Amino acid sequence: MSDEEKRPRKSGGGTRLGLGALSGVLAGIAALAVAELVAAGVRPQAGPVVAVGGAAIDRTPGTVKDWAIRTFGTADKLVLQLGILTVLALFALALGALALRHRRIGAAGVLVFGLAGATAATSRPDSTSPADALPSLVGAVVAAVLLHALIGRLLPPRHHLRGSPQPAGEGWDRRGFVIAATAAAAASAGAGVLGRALNGAGGQDAIASRGNTDLPAPASPAPAVPRAAQVRVRGTSSFITANKDFYRVDTALVVPRVNATAWRLRIHGTGVRRPLTLSFDDLLRRELIERDITLTCVSNEVGGPYVGNARWIGVRLAALLAECGVRPPSRGGPADQLVARSVDGMTIGSPVEDVMDGRDALLAVGMNGEPLPFDHGFPVRMVVPGLYGYVSACKWITDIELTTFDAYDSYWVKRDWAREAPVKTQSRIDTPKPFARPKTGTVMVAGVAWAQHRGIDKVEVRVDDGPWAEAALAAEDSRDTWRQWSYPWQATKGGHTLTVRATDRTGEIQTEARTRTVPDGASGWHSVVVTVE
Repeated sequence: MSDEEKRPRKSGGGTRLGLGALSGVLAGIAALAVAELVAAGVRPQAGPVVAVGGAAIDRTPGTVKDWAIRTFGTADKLVLQLGILTVLALFALALGALALRHRRIGAAGVLVFGLAGATAATSRPDSTSPADALPSLVGAVVAAVLLHALIGRLLPPRHHLRGSPQPAGEGWDRRGFVIAATAAAAASAGAGVLGRALNGAGGQDAIASRGNTDLPAPASPAPAVPRAAQVRVRGTSSFITANKDFYRVDTALVVPRVNATAWRLRIHGTGVRRPLTLSFDDLLRRELIERDITLTCVSNEVGGPYVGNARWIGVRLAALLAECGVRPPSRGGPADQLVARSVDGMTIGSPVEDVMDGRDALLAVGMNGEPLPFDHGFPVRMVVPGLYGYVSACKWITDIELTTFDAYDSYWVKRDWAREAPVKTQSRIDTPKPFARPKTGTVMVAGVAWAQHRGIDKVEVRVDDGPWAEAALAAEDSRDTWRQWSYPWQATKGGHTLTVRATDRTGEIQTEARTRTVPDGASGWHSVVVTVE
């Protein structure tokens, strides 16, 4: 490259610099669109945004993940993807501007980004083939060629057509750039739309398999929920959480859509004398039980929303393990950890003793009377009452391995979370809301309390620094579900702090000691501040 080519032109320099940056953006869009199209022939999770996002999640410290969940809630994945796209856009602008001076270096920079995406895709836990690198690599090659071509249109003709006469008054090919840029944008849009359509079509078999699933009647149906389990106070959570309202916290940037007819579950490992492989139909033909179980995410802050109660139907996990010859450690079994693996590579470790101690630990196939929604693990997930989700609630499960805690650290344990995490006794004020302005007189304070697999025996409310007063408990459905409560408060004018605490069936009183969610769940009393008018 000559010194003249590297030197910026004075005439129209600002315009060409802007168009150079635009060339970088167009190349970046082309890379993503082509990668989306290629991913349709590999798998959607191999796309660069998903792969880089997943790699970023894997390498993010637990405290940062926790902050993201607290700050953005269930939109945390969307925020991450938008952040990745923003960073890519900024780098694309910079590479385009750089390419105007150093054409080949700019194109090489695009290839470096493609290599980073390919590395991220093949390093993901669910990657099983080198083909996962193809979307990022092919997209990068196309983008590098496009950037090189577009920048060529912005250079004086003698720089890319040696010996050709330069048109009078023209330092670069304006018309050629507009045509090339427009064609690139149109082609990228077409490739992106086609790729997205093909990727969506790839999940149609899974959608059809869910639509064709008829859940058998359970051999052991759940008892009817007592009518008095729901307190009649406006603003209190529904006793049964609708599927659309049930919290979702996981690391999957693309929700796996698994075809139930092709799904298989393998049970194997230490102490498994009779390994077993099951199809979805195999599970449905077994004895199913139905239970109401409250689930809680370990990322739930004191008073937070990541807790929900649903009616689950599934197969007893303990019965399957016993059929495979597994014994819990208390009966001499050599394995103390059950490692569940998801189709997306997630690993979740559960204590074998807990899933075989008689509680209703399930391989669930249904939720609130319908097959599991894809967001919540269709076709099969684990549900274990009394354990936080990160040590029990494996969604899209495809493998169960018996091992020991000393031999293997699951995904979250590697990221400094505790390897065993029973749910802590907690309570929450649902109404009045923080900073509410109720009127003087009787104000109903109400909410929920939970201590799954132990049950709630008492809930108390305190106004300001006054004495604790016992709240009225709603009827109990089971010790594996949350319990609602209410308290009629004679409110007086002014600002007040309302605080709640619960006592579980073992006699343990919810601790006042405030801790964050890492490493084994938040603790502390929930309080709200209100102003009575």
